[in-house]
Amino acid sequence: MQNIHVQAQKDHISSLCTASPIQALSELVWNALDADAFDVKIDIMQNPLGGIEAIRVADDGLGINALQADQHFGNLGGSWKRNKSRTLLSGRVLHGSKGKGRFKAFALGNHVEWRTTIQTENGLRSFVLTGKAEDPSLFTLQAIPTPGPAAGTEIMITDIRNSMGTLLDTPWAVQQMASNFALYLKAYPNVRIYFQGLLVNPVIVQRATSNYNLKSSEGSKAKLQIIEWKTRQGRSKVVFCNSDGFALHEVDAAVRPGSGFNFTAYLVSSRFAALHEENLLILDEIHPEVKAFLDAARDILRRHFRERREAITADLLSQWRNEGSYPFDGDPADEAESALRNRFDACAMAIRAYSDNFDNFTVLEKKLLFRLMREVLASDPTAATTMLAETLKMPLKKRRELLKT
Repeated sequence: MQNIHVQAQKDHISSLCTASPIQALSELVWNALDADAFDVKIDIMQNPLGGIEAIRVADDGLGINALQADQHFGNLGGSWKRNKSRTLLSGRVLHGSKGKGRFKAFALGNHVEWRTTIQTENGLRSFVLTGKAEDPSLFTLQAIPTPGPAAGTEIMITDIRNSMGTLLDTPWAVQQMASNFALYLKAYPNVRIYFQGLLVNPVIVQRATSNYNLKSSEGSKAKLQIIEWKTRQGRSKVVFCNSDGFALHEVDAAVRPGSGFNFTAYLVSSRFAALHEENLLILDEIHPEVKAFLDAARDILRRHFRERREAITADLLSQWRNEGSYPFDGDPADEAESALRNRFDACAMAIRAYSDNFDNFTVLEKKLLFRLMREVLASDPTAATTMLAETLKMPLKKRRELLKT
């Protein structure tokens, strides 16, 4: 058995061991992809009480070069990737280069084992690297007498930390991973990531994708790709990416797309890699060039979702008319009926946006609901919209918007 001491201050190393569950898993997946893995599998193993007992991340990559563990695993910033830009075999773009990603495993659990198999001149050899959160600067390396069947690495994380419950929400976790790896998986379609046996496929969880071109006042160009997701995310983000789709920095989108829209916006440009190297992307609201791109992206996002709302509203109204559930016929008879229709349309859209099951309603159910809503709005529009907003538990700003209709 060999001890490997990381050459860095313990408090600095400890600061690298913090991340959200999804961020930590994403870093481990990136490490696997940088090792030329084509298949990466994440499994959450539960105990009889339903809690998380262990987390496993397995890949079919080249493995960790344990024969040079002191050099590559023992030096923070000493990653073999520091002088490389592409993976060794497939030539895919590298994500990491400073050897920090492995410490994110300690954000998930207090005990971590890297079971790795590598191909050497004398055949396959297997090793186990072990680390503990109580001293993340110390790892132990041990050779395994009987090598594994193929090259690759399996990370086993145990003594799981608290607040990992979000990982038990498989659909949500799959979408978060899909968001993080969307552009990479698009660039390399032969790469597969699995979470609990489910393929992390951005296309499955995407509702729509739109692309725009931007140009800064200095002449730098960027592409803005907007991916709308089918299910809810924590918050909408603008993600700065290099030309290969790697996320370099993210910031809150600060755009209200409207109810029912969940999105991630990716700003892609080779220029962002240079800004990232100079630590200028993090000055997103201060640095003139970065702020110009961010402001332009937000302007496009506001216009994009305004047009999307208008298009969806028109399509739904047409659908309701065609199926016979819409409670109005022909054109409005006068201004009063026109105002009533506008209020009805706004309320109907709110019900659809804030009800998870609305799209499953039958035509008869929608026809009955819409007819009752029309009668209530006609008799007392203020009371009706107030009751609707309270029942749907709409945010205060949305309630005010609805009451103005």
